[in-house]
Amino acid sequence: MARHRTHPRARAGAGRRGRGRKPRPRRLRRCRGQPRRPSRHPGPRPGKELSVTPLPKIELHLHLEGAAPPAFIRGLAKQKHIDIGGIFNPDGSYAFTDFWHFLKVYEAATSTLQRPEDYHRLTLAVLEESSKSGVIYTETFLSPDFCGGRDLGAWREYLHAITEAAATAEAQMGITLRGIVTPIRHFGPDKARETARCAAETAGDFIVGFGLAGDEKIGKPKDFAWSFDMAREAGLRLTCHAGEWGGPESIRDALTDLRVERIGHGVRAIEDLALVDELAERGIVLEVCPGSNIALGLYPGWRKHPIGELFEREVKVTVSTDDPPFFHTTMQREYDLLHEAFDWDEAVFRKIARTSLDAAFCDADTRARILKRLEPDHA
Repeated sequence: MARHRTHPRARAGAGRRGRGRKPRPRRLRRCRGQPRRPSRHPGPRPGKELSVTPLPKIELHLHLEGAAPPAFIRGLAKQKHIDIGGIFNPDGSYAFTDFWHFLKVYEAATSTLQRPEDYHRLTLAVLEESSKSGVIYTETFLSPDFCGGRDLGAWREYLHAITEAAATAEAQMGITLRGIVTPIRHFGPDKARETARCAAETAGDFIVGFGLAGDEKIGKPKDFAWSFDMAREAGLRLTCHAGEWGGPESIRDALTDLRVERIGHGVRAIEDLALVDELAERGIVLEVCPGSNIALGLYPGWRKHPIGELFEREVKVTVSTDDPPFFHTTMQREYDLLHEAFDWDEAVFRKIARTSLDAAFCDADTRARILKRLEPDHA
């Protein structure tokens, strides 16, 4: 999803679908600190056998700080004597009531990550959790705003810690990580330029992409075109958060003004079927995070989520978790509930995994290596 006060998106209007009818994101009618949980969703219907458990998975939309397990953050806070009281439920999970409360909790949790070694430990913890769901390749959003305050020297130190942890995880757990540098939209274009310089200076085998996260209400994509041009010239591939709390127009703006090849979320394209057709024709890939959208009340349930219709209309959709511990999800849970909601079988999930790999920003050698692991007969 988008982060901190630092990583969000905003509400928006309507498109062609239901002409004249404005979608209204559902308010979360739950007790304080109780987002939608797995138990609120139906399990597999009798006679429907899940066959997706052992499938290798690829994730393209994961915020590293947002993937921090609550116990990890509590441990850092205790160690550093940082008061983050009130951000946890009695059961130890993150406590928030709606999207805007989520942003505050996210920011408080991230305040405990203050040194490169914190990110080293975080990276190992996150990749360990991902590997349990069968994820073999993932791309994570990283921001120099949080890793050294956009100072290039400090950013290199944080990046070194992250890449060391990633190498350890790959050797021990068989999961490959790559990074996408992401400025924060509501921090403004000037800071985004500093972030773009950090990205350009460290582009290579690990830093493979550049994106934009944050509040979709703040500024226009064209305000960040300079930063995206710099990243493109450095050889980085491009994505942008759009079409989550912003409507279809936010997707069009990202495609036109930033010339991205992937859209983070993008689910509200379904409100403009002409845009849906355009996405399908152009092969624009959507980094869809169904569990995140549902937990935050954008859609009322799995069977109402537009990923099914987008897939049927031949849009290239992928599946990710966004900020998994916040939304009580994992990649395995996403697969299980998509199987239940849309009766997707193994062939569909293998197609989605292949779409994800084709859209990944890694180099050709890495792609070829991961492709071998996607094959059904891979041992």
